[in-house]
Amino acid sequence: MGLPTHTAENGGGFLDSGTARLKELGYKQELKRDLSVFSNFAFSFSIISVLTGITTLYNTGLNLGGPVSLQYGWFIAGGFTMIVGLAMAEICSSYPTSGGLYYWSAKLAGPNWAPFASWITGWFNIVGQWAVTTSVDFSLAQLIQVIILLSTGGKNGGGYEASKYVVIAMHGGILLLHAALNSLPISILSFFGQLAAAWNLVGVVVLTILIPLVSTERASAKFVFTHFNTDNGDGINSKAYIFVLGLLMSQYTLTGYDASAHMTEETKNAEKNGPKGIISAIGISVIFGWFYILGITFAVTNISYLLSEDNDAGGYAIAEIFYLAFKRRYGSGVGGIICLGVVAVAIFFCGMSSVTSNSRMAYAFSRDGAMPLSSLWHKVNNQEVPINAVWLSVVISFCMALTYLGSEVAFQAMVSIATIGLYIAYALPIFFRVTLARKSFIPGPFNLGRYGVLVGWIAVLWVATISILFSLPVTYPITNETLNYTPVAVGGLLILTISYWILSARHWFRGPVTNVES
Repeated sequence: MGLPTHTAENGGGFLDSGTARLKELGYKQELKRDLSVFSNFAFSFSIISVLTGITTLYNTGLNLGGPVSLQYGWFIAGGFTMIVGLAMAEICSSYPTSGGLYYWSAKLAGPNWAPFASWITGWFNIVGQWAVTTSVDFSLAQLIQVIILLSTGGKNGGGYEASKYVVIAMHGGILLLHAALNSLPISILSFFGQLAAAWNLVGVVVLTILIPLVSTERASAKFVFTHFNTDNGDGINSKAYIFVLGLLMSQYTLTGYDASAHMTEETKNAEKNGPKGIISAIGISVIFGWFYILGITFAVTNISYLLSEDNDAGGYAIAEIFYLAFKRRYGSGVGGIICLGVVAVAIFFCGMSSVTSNSRMAYAFSRDGAMPLSSLWHKVNNQEVPINAVWLSVVISFCMALTYLGSEVAFQAMVSIATIGLYIAYALPIFFRVTLARKSFIPGPFNLGRYGVLVGWIAVLWVATISILFSLPVTYPITNETLNYTPVAVGGLLILTISYWILSARHWFRGPVTNVES
């Protein structure tokens, strides 16, 4: 039998169906339920932010396969991401709580495995989210540094190149702004979330049309759709190997849509609108992202030059594309710098929404006693905002970024958790749904019917596949500096989480704890 979707009567008034379902799941309505389906979608869409992910990792795609990896890899990753999203949306419809993934794992793993399942899922989810915020805001700091470089003459014109300490300081300032915005009431934050979604949509359209239009030199359709770049300087010759490594750009971009689940306790009719937020965010991102890749790639004529650290943008490919397009046509790259500003605003919104999602996860996880000092992190203020969880999230994200000062290799290992760690958290509840809960799972209003198990298995296998692919070496010969530290980072997180469980948490953590009588 499906779950109730009607509004339940509550004394003289009516209870939103999401609030009624939350009470059935054992939780009080403590956060303000004020988000529409569009607002819910907007948070996930602005975290996925194709302008952020594609711009940040375009170098990776260009280097590992070039146009073929960029174009076709995007659709492969996008198709499988939609399958993962559909499997998550079905579970979200049944359990619309801020806890999201770790709550789902607890319910689907059964009473015997619930504490351990929710513990593992929760820590991978929250650490993955902190890593996403770290990487997004650090990407913005790096882009601002490139904008300053180009604005002061470029690398070949005596432009100012910020030190790593300046970049870290900018990263900290961006996080402070995001913490301040996330301290505002959800109604105001909802407005910024919708603005972020609109900015991403309009920004993609404008840049997709403008850049190839302004460019005096354009690539041919044959180049855009058939050229495979094997001249990567990384000692890799196998086209298949290069192609699968090139998928990282697409998969990194299409991450973060669990935000729709974490915002369900603030979303009206969450058992319907939460799943809609997940699916629509992925679908629209795939479509608009492909147009953005297409438009930018038509402006690519010399891959090796765009990737060279000796160009004006210091090797930042998309920045150099924008800058050259306007400089060659108008004699000045100012227009390109303004276009980079459009991307920077999108990344800023992406980081803002990421902190929102982080804080809701921290709020829910600490509500169930899983985090040190839990009683502190799940408090809400008079405006019904989990204020302590907001500031906790930005402090931890800043601390994670500090590894960059010691070693760029260590920082990349930390950020790798943003993709693999988060996707492992996505896959765990889906795995429990298709195994332990295959016959006991009660779907909500949104469900996949008889295809639910098949979709779930495909989602789990895809996550297992990318976890292996993105752990492979990306440069040969392998040295301490070229080793892919992703398996070290993710394995380290797994060891710490399980060790903490064995030594301590198994004695006191019981999984999600209800705070109302059933």
